[in-house]
Amino acid sequence: MTTAIIGSIGRYSIHDGPGIRTTLFFKGCPLSCLWCHNPEFQEHYPEISFNKKSCIGCGDCAAACPVDAITVESIARIDLSLCTYCMACIEVCPSKALQKVGVEYHLDELMEILLRDQNYYLTSGGGVTLSGGEPTSQMDFSLELTLSLHKKKIHTAIETCGFFNWNDKARQLFETLDLIYFDVKRVDSKEHIRCTGQDNSLIIENLQRLTGLYKEKLIVSIPIIPTYTATTTNLRQIAELLEETGVTRARLLPYHPFGLHSQMITRKPASQPQLPDKPMNHKELRQWQNLLEGYSFEVIN
Repeated sequence: MTTAIIGSIGRYSIHDGPGIRTTLFFKGCPLSCLWCHNPEFQEHYPEISFNKKSCIGCGDCAAACPVDAITVESIARIDLSLCTYCMACIEVCPSKALQKVGVEYHLDELMEILLRDQNYYLTSGGGVTLSGGEPTSQMDFSLELTLSLHKKKIHTAIETCGFFNWNDKARQLFETLDLIYFDVKRVDSKEHIRCTGQDNSLIIENLQRLTGLYKEKLIVSIPIIPTYTATTTNLRQIAELLEETGVTRARLLPYHPFGLHSQMITRKPASQPQLPDKPMNHKELRQWQNLLEGYSFEVIN
């Protein structure tokens, strides 16, 4: 049976689609956005988070580590060049400063969790949203899960970065979904590579395809990130792309400094993006909304 690595399960969400929802944060994403709100979900495998403020320096984690990857002075430090992610340190940490991020679920296990809130979904017009990370990076499971939810008459939505190969399973997935949130971050390919680590030609191709097939259930999400995406040139380029493609609805996602406070211990080299430590206020967001007025698509914020 297909399994998936899920980074987190957010119950009673009201921001990821209509009604009361459960949002599933899949582990793994092909992009590495400099402003990523959920960097703990970028890698495809379970990882370790470390809350320095909770560490009491007891040394239990170091004693439990079979490869001597942990040293403790005032707080614990993990050498990831040695770490095998056996998670022995997490099992013995008395203060829960060390936590596992990413749990493997079988389909029936996850369905049991999701169906606990079935009445909330049905009475509020809510459902389940696949997010992440990138749900299409675990395509087989995303399809099986969506089909299972569809049989239960539960509304399904996806938040996708658009970087996936189009094949029969992708077609089945997007055909079954009730709502598609599709990210468009940059139009200029060089800037897209600088900001996300990937070229955007596949993303634009998938946007054009999905708009042609499923326009009525597609909403483009535009992250408004200071200095990276929030420029007059970029927003106008995005607006022109959406008009040319035939997109009818878009929403703006205001910047929030979630990613700056990540507690992940990662093998990736640390980036130092020039980002504010405060969320974008309504007045700032409204300025960018005004820029998009007059185009053929509706901004639904």
